[in-house]
Amino acid sequence: MKSFNAELLLLLITFIWGSTFSWTKIGLDYTTPFAYNILRFSIALMLTILIWKKSIIRIQKQTFINGTILGAFYAGGIALQAIGLNFTTVTKSAFITGLSVVFTPIVYRIVQNKKIPLHQKAGIVGAAFGLWLFTKPDFGNINIGDVLTLISTFFWAFYLVFMNKYTEQIKKFDKTAQLVFSQFLMITTINLVGMVVYDLSSIKFEFNNLLIISLLFNGIVASILLTTIHTHVQKFTTPVKAALIFSLEPVFAGIFAMIIFNEILSIGEYIGALILFIGIIISEFGETFRTLLLKAKTD
Repeated sequence: MKSFNAELLLLLITFIWGSTFSWTKIGLDYTTPFAYNILRFSIALMLTILIWKKSIIRIQKQTFINGTILGAFYAGGIALQAIGLNFTTVTKSAFITGLSVVFTPIVYRIVQNKKIPLHQKAGIVGAAFGLWLFTKPDFGNINIGDVLTLISTFFWAFYLVFMNKYTEQIKKFDKTAQLVFSQFLMITTINLVGMVVYDLSSIKFEFNNLLIISLLFNGIVASILLTTIHTHVQKFTTPVKAALIFSLEPVFAGIFAMIIFNEILSIGEYIGALILFIGIIISEFGETFRTLLLKAKTD
């Protein structure tokens, strides 16, 4: 698969992930965060076993360990983000989470010892600035929620980098299915522990159609389908480019919120979204632009 095609699929993933903010918001009206995640990923886990049972039975120890590590990073990111939202605002949470676009290159350099090209660095700066304009976070009062969300951002950065590390040599889809299964198992387990430690005394559950629809969408589409695609295609690009594409998630979330909840975007948010897109374009096509400029000078 060509890197550009992989990046288009990651963009599609980001677009659909943007809708999960709205679906999760609907679901959390009827249950608590850890309970919601347990239900969501239990659905994903059970269906994964049903769909890829033959592959999962043949899972090797190292593949299981790799998937468990990925699941731990994923679950840690979700858990810390959910706890942080109890103390900070959605706007600040979205901005801080989006900073994974800045931290991923750092983690990538440490783990994989790979240098980041200048045009990608420029794209990262542009994307971070666009994200700041889009979310307009107010950091007048830093609180524990902001700190926890910042820590979660490093979990996402490590998740993206280790996703590349563990999948770059995978040739058969069986291994992808096994990694997806291992991730869901670990995510469900960590959320279960989180519910017992953090949520048990305040747990609530109101079973209705809206909760069912929310769980089915996030459990099947956003978890099984998108995690499988992500696990399969990210190896064809870099964690840095993946982080840049995923930084568009708050923008898509804002678009879906506008459609579903009639939330209106401001001019500043539109400008921020545009700058964010420009940052990604610079990262994606910067080398091509540079080649064309050099060619024009020599001609």
